[in-house]
Amino acid sequence: MPKGFFKAPIAKNEPILSYAPGSPERVELKARINELRSKEIELPMVIGGKDVFTDRKIKMCPPHEIEHTLGYYNQGDSSHVEMAIDAALAAKEKWKNLSWQHRASIFLKAADLLTGPYRAKINAATMLGQSKNAFQAEIDAVCELADFIRFGVQVMTDIYKIQPESAAGMWNYNEYRPLEGFVFALTPFNFTSIAGNLPAAPALMGNVVVWKPSKTAVYSAGVIMDIFKEAGLPDGVINLVFASGPVVAKVVLTHPDFAGIHFTGSTEVFQSIWKIIGDNIYKYKSYPRIVGETGGKDFIFADNTTSPQTLAIAMLRGAFEYQGQKCSAASRAYVPRSIWAETKKRLGKELATVKMGPPEDFTNFVNAVIDESSFDKLKGFIDRAKADGDAEVIFGGGCDKSVGYFIEPTIIEAKKTDYVTMVEELFGPVLTVFVYDDEKLDETLEILDKTSIYALTGAVLSQNRYNIEKITKRLDNAAGNFYINDKPTGAVVGQQPFGGARGSGTDDKAGSIFNFLRWTSIRTIKETFVPPINYSYPSFRADEE
Repeated sequence: MPKGFFKAPIAKNEPILSYAPGSPERVELKARINELRSKEIELPMVIGGKDVFTDRKIKMCPPHEIEHTLGYYNQGDSSHVEMAIDAALAAKEKWKNLSWQHRASIFLKAADLLTGPYRAKINAATMLGQSKNAFQAEIDAVCELADFIRFGVQVMTDIYKIQPESAAGMWNYNEYRPLEGFVFALTPFNFTSIAGNLPAAPALMGNVVVWKPSKTAVYSAGVIMDIFKEAGLPDGVINLVFASGPVVAKVVLTHPDFAGIHFTGSTEVFQSIWKIIGDNIYKYKSYPRIVGETGGKDFIFADNTTSPQTLAIAMLRGAFEYQGQKCSAASRAYVPRSIWAETKKRLGKELATVKMGPPEDFTNFVNAVIDESSFDKLKGFIDRAKADGDAEVIFGGGCDKSVGYFIEPTIIEAKKTDYVTMVEELFGPVLTVFVYDDEKLDETLEILDKTSIYALTGAVLSQNRYNIEKITKRLDNAAGNFYINDKPTGAVVGQQPFGGARGSGTDDKAGSIFNFLRWTSIRTIKETFVPPINYSYPSFRADEE
């Protein structure tokens, strides 16, 4: 067939639609929400390109309306996990040998389907299944996932261009092979984009994948799989299984062809997976690639030159967008005493205007937390803060699960820096503030850096450039994504590669070259054009007399 050096389309960030009143996208989205609410679906697993049904049907309901049924998904067992591995390995050789531009074309088509005919459907599914408002769904399920795919194609070609130098008489070049085996993608509930990207990124590099989504995000995962299939992804390249985490892990992590894991979730689960891999290391054909983004105890640090209004908005948006269920969400804030009273006043004024309720009502800023266990955990911390002498709930604190899992945006003022909600990851709409004495800025920075095991995101707010530089340097290991005069959320693919270190993961920066390099195995080839015909080197010659 004809050959060429193909130039992939230049990646650009997908424009965010506004969904303002009267806009066509708002009308279309509302209609699609009503359509999905009006029917119950049965969601199969997809293994080897086939829909797989079981005799165990699990109800899917909106977290904000737990009596409503969206449908049922088919839960699998260990036999289905084994079936998915077999299907992936059966598809491996043909997928591996497919020219890269055809792999790219499949995923570029998926991105165009996502941002075109599937836009309203993936947004509606995310809003209903994960209780996200329209704006949060748009920036996640549509724009970020499309960006992951399009920038992924560009990154793939950038990697292929990385080639060694060649001396005279020889030619050196790198081949970028998929890993030997299959990749396991274990994805979270909170970002539809991450759920799509974790299996797609390894697949784009020629790998085959077994994908297990969170049980609380299977509704949107089904739509993602439909998009991949319509885009022309061959059978068995990505296999979607719905089974419990321990069941999947027992099969996947002990299989000799396990080649890597692409993970987003809790630190506890990631560490347990790492341990299982270590315990089984002798079984694998090669050392597995372990890539994970986990928890965070993300911070905002302000000095006394910060505008109270700017700080209030950074705290409100950073802590309460998508109910604080972002790995990057602000969970603790350090505010100087001199500006706290005014900041608190402005926070109260802004929070009084925040509406909470189902995402079908587009005026609601805050929706429900994901499930009952999350609700109960968060309520426990809030109730404790109400009772403890070392803390005070100054805003919010209301919790109600009679209709859905609703928790008011809650701000706790801690009297000591090691109060439990300053230390532990909560993953909900709870922000804890510690008010420090202005003259103790350096001491407070030291405390901030040592308080948490995590190092995902953080923000400094200041109008003093000397302080900005000092704080940024002092907290150099406290966050993998660091923000100056902004909230610590909202990383954009291609602009702010996302990931953290310490207890927050392997910092491989999803969507970037650093991540994609983990899904390839490099073979360096050297060809010598005129091979030598004598074994000896000049240094072996005897000295002339």
